[in-house]
Amino acid sequence: MHWYLDVLKRYTDFSGRARRQEYWMFMLIHIIVLCVLYGGEAAVGGQGVLYGLYTLGTLLPTLALTARRLHDTGRTGWWMLISFVPAIGGLVLLIFTVMDSKPGDNQYGPNPKGVAA
Repeated sequence: MHWYLDVLKRYTDFSGRARRQEYWMFMLIHIIVLCVLYGGEAAVGGQGVLYGLYTLGTLLPTLALTARRLHDTGRTGWWMLISFVPAIGGLVLLIFTVMDSKPGDNQYGPNPKGVAA
């Protein structure tokens, strides 16, 4: 759970780097919470208000984490915009987030794994 809370604490920090583990553990918990909220509201006939508020409330932390993850692979956070390209954009972004860290320091900071090149 600390993976999730650590990302929320750094919700406006678009600088630095984020490891794959940090990114994917946050995304796992985030998706589980989304599913629970969606299913719970659908079960009681709700209008999706909690789901919408949660999604809106976690938008900025998710964008910041994705930018830091892209920084870890040596790319600028602006690569997130590729997800707007129909059909292949989301797949390209997924591939970028799955890639391993660039070894050593880069222009975005030291390697979060602590491994020097």
